[in-house]
Amino acid sequence: MSDAYDLIVLGSGPGGYVAAIRAAQLGLKTAIVERERLGGICLNWGCIPTKALLRSAEVLHHMKHAKDFGLSADNISADLDAVVKRSRGVADQLNKGVTGLMKKNKIDVVMGTGKLTAPGKLSITGEDGKEQSLEAKHIIIAVGARARDLPKAKADGERIWTYRHAMTPRELPSKLLVIGSGAIGIEFASFYNDMGCDVTVVEMLDRIVPVEDADVSKFLEKALTKQGIKILTSANVGAIEKSDTQVSVTIKDKAGKDETTEFSHVIVAVGITPNLDNIGLEDLGIEPDAKFFVKVDDHCGTNVPGVWAIGDCTAGPWLAHKASHEAVLAVESIARELGNGEVHPHPLDRRNIPGCTYCHPQIASVGLTEAKAREAGYEVKVGQFPFIGNGKAIAMGDQEGFVKTVFDCKTGELLGAHMVGLEVTEMIQGFVVGKTLETTEAELIQSVFPHPTISEAMHEAVLSAYGRAIHI
Repeated sequence: MSDAYDLIVLGSGPGGYVAAIRAAQLGLKTAIVERERLGGICLNWGCIPTKALLRSAEVLHHMKHAKDFGLSADNISADLDAVVKRSRGVADQLNKGVTGLMKKNKIDVVMGTGKLTAPGKLSITGEDGKEQSLEAKHIIIAVGARARDLPKAKADGERIWTYRHAMTPRELPSKLLVIGSGAIGIEFASFYNDMGCDVTVVEMLDRIVPVEDADVSKFLEKALTKQGIKILTSANVGAIEKSDTQVSVTIKDKAGKDETTEFSHVIVAVGITPNLDNIGLEDLGIEPDAKFFVKVDDHCGTNVPGVWAIGDCTAGPWLAHKASHEAVLAVESIARELGNGEVHPHPLDRRNIPGCTYCHPQIASVGLTEAKAREAGYEVKVGQFPFIGNGKAIAMGDQEGFVKTVFDCKTGELLGAHMVGLEVTEMIQGFVVGKTLETTEAELIQSVFPHPTISEAMHEAVLSAYGRAIHI
């Protein structure tokens, strides 16, 4: 069987399915190929179901502190099976939503494992082993990535977990070790701590969430430690011995001292590996980058004409919203090549991609950290405002946190914004829009922020950078 399309998308995650929808909107005959479930890792095993888990943990956290709000609650407990079931139900609901979007936009869905056999040609092997061939003028590779294993700690789903195992546990760990303190590691550490587990986080660098501003890292470590999480930085994991009932782990601390500790479970959260095995890239001569992700140009094109790549199988940051933005960029670039003069794709400015971590307290950021701005040669003005000075945060009973802004002294350009605390993952978009519009401090200072809102802390952080903060 051979079908001809304008575009075939390989992979249906937040990059792939968005690419297919945008292509259909532009009148391209489109097919999407998926080997597991529509929506990919993010919707089924990543962004969405983890937030459902974290929401349950957040509610439990608030219930345990009911008396702080003049309320009482007795016999508070968590039903792990019910928490996981709710999370999976959320993922299922959105999976059905993506299925509906494919039908609405008249996109052909082909289930199976795809492999590039030539430019413009794709072979798909179904679960029944049957093969079919599809042809298209253009192909977008949107195959995503998977958790990276440690050679010494191969995930087995029993005692040693990746994020997929951690989302559907059969039992709560009695003593949990999280290796790695990036977004995934810290989110699971926060979830399991709120669920009542004894949690330890090991990070080989000198601070947790190391891509964030140093002030955010310092604050978050203090907050998580106060909640009962043990954090070891500048530490290395050595020997790991697994039995049926526990995992024995040797950890070298920052002083160089080795200590062996027993854990019931271990979560490995040390990065990702792109899903590029056996999809035909080498046969077509598609070039990898220095880290063995697919190398692409400013419009997501590979070195092979007609083959494009987006999302987690390309260079970072490895975020769902970055994949979705690249999807639109790639499709509009394809449409432009096919003669559509009404689209005007612009390269993605990675400086304007926000990052969010949904632990408690939340963290969110966009742009340069203070240190990176100084390293880049900027003379900077830095402002910071604590939530303890914000009326809404105090009223909400959650005044832990702050907003930090970094400006260019010479031009007033907003270089970066960094936030930790209540609902900062919702508020960061205000700074993202500002950066995208190339705003300066003048526009932000003149903006009227509603009262009472936590977002007023954003305004105060801008004012602080220029010596004008009101409430501190």
